[in-house]
Amino acid sequence: MKCPYCGKAETDVLDTRDTEDLTATRRRRSCRHCTKRFTTYERIEHVPLIVLKKDGRRESFDRTKVRLGIIKACEKRTIPIQEIDKIVDAIELDLRQMDSTEINSQVIGNMVMDRLKKLDKIAYIRFASVYRQFADIDDFAKALKTLSQHPKKS
Repeated sequence: MKCPYCGKAETDVLDTRDTEDLTATRRRRSCRHCTKRFTTYERIEHVPLIVLKKDGRRESFDRTKVRLGIIKACEKRTIPIQEIDKIVDAIELDLRQMDSTEINSQVIGNMVMDRLKKLDKIAYIRFASVYRQFADIDDFAKALKTLSQHPKKS
């Protein structure tokens, strides 16, 4: 494994454990050259998922793109990155369990919104405003009204 800091290939594995959902193996590594530590994940190589975009284009599913969208929605919120990673893992797992390897982008967006709604209402509104392309304050008001109709978690 190549060190992301110095590029040398000599690393030691310090710790190995499976992720909670058992879809990946997490390895904590240390570079023999620069002594910096980093984490790698080993995942099963799956059949590629294809995302069908609104404009008819097709592109490969990119979990990093989903993760960055969620991170952006959660900016300046007190949400640990581990929670975001759990959401991305859960979404990818759900997508892989579907009958088809071609998924509409709306399905993915709705999965993100459903999970953000449970995690953090502000992050949900931020994501929804971009995803649903809110045009004006009325769109925000409608989204806020649907949020206020759902009982709060205790």
